[in-house]
Amino acid sequence: MNPDIPLQLLGGITAREFLRDYWQKKPLLIRQAIPDFESPIDADELAGLALEEEVESRLVIEHGERPWELRRGPFAEDAFSTLPAREWTLLVQAVDQFVPEVAELLEHFRFLPSWRIDDVMISFAAPGGSVGPHFDNYDVFLLQAQGKRNWKIGQMCSSESPLLQHADLRILAEFEESAEWVLEPGDMLYLPPRLAHFGIAEDDCMTYSVGFRAPSAAEVLTHFTDFLSQYLTDEERYTDADAQPVSDPHQIQGDALDRLKGLLAEHMSDERMLLTWFGQFMTEPRYPEMVAGEELGEEDFINSLQDGAILVRNPSARLAWSEVDDDVLLFASGQSRYLPGKLRELLKLVCSADALHSENLGEWLADEDGRDLLCELVKQGSLGFADE
Repeated sequence: MNPDIPLQLLGGITAREFLRDYWQKKPLLIRQAIPDFESPIDADELAGLALEEEVESRLVIEHGERPWELRRGPFAEDAFSTLPAREWTLLVQAVDQFVPEVAELLEHFRFLPSWRIDDVMISFAAPGGSVGPHFDNYDVFLLQAQGKRNWKIGQMCSSESPLLQHADLRILAEFEESAEWVLEPGDMLYLPPRLAHFGIAEDDCMTYSVGFRAPSAAEVLTHFTDFLSQYLTDEERYTDADAQPVSDPHQIQGDALDRLKGLLAEHMSDERMLLTWFGQFMTEPRYPEMVAGEELGEEDFINSLQDGAILVRNPSARLAWSEVDDDVLLFASGQSRYLPGKLRELLKLVCSADALHSENLGEWLADEDGRDLLCELVKQGSLGFADE
């Protein structure tokens, strides 16, 4: 994608301009970002997904058994028949993993790294429905898919912003409105992290939320050190060779901290380990149990492709790649594998293609490393054979 071509999705500005002027800085309202947009899934189908065990869903009822009552799915078939006429919202996570037509929407956002995109959440709200004024710690695009929703934006927030006392929802106790818009189907609102926002349905309405993965510093430190610890021996310890006699045995002196920082820096600055962890962490599936492979031999695998079989990416899988010296590193659903640099174009194809078959794989099926990689991705579950 050319970053200097104006995009309808961004209201006629280029991807470069958007990233420079708006991304993680300020909101952007885009009228008819996707002109005449029609949702590939309707309210009844969304409610049907919320009945499924493997689907993450929630109901927020503003005036339920208690203020802002939260109910978690999966729901029974009669759960929606007892809801009030107004002021409730159904939210369903990762609809893109269950409805291919929703996943296709993400093609509009290819000016951003695919490994940064988390999922497409879809909410359906009855008139007056809302989840209250709140803020997110990540970027989000809010695409109106049905009906009208009134969006108010407010102040920048932080962990110190006062919240209502609620066990499950992070609703702001104070909201300082700075702008207000009504979005209709095809309109989209981009919001940077920590910006307070408050959406209220004006009628039966559906909103798509494209959210992004943004690990916190706490997550990075916790998970990366856990990852590193797998490769450290028990013999690697704090040492103080050439220490000098101390005048006060109870004092922790500065040179001790210097040694400790050196011990940490030796491992924390290992860029190859950091890249390996980061790629695995950012491609970890939202639902790991849904990335399950199948056992098959390489000969059967090749014969299937030659007979016309088609490989597709598991909707729950996440793929990315990087370069390390002369090698390439593939990240597939939380796992990684170093590969020879000659497979660079194959990795690009595997990560980007909607389907893999004998025609676009071509010479890679004659390459031993290429065949082995494709077969392993099927066994791991990131790739699978399409249904007839």
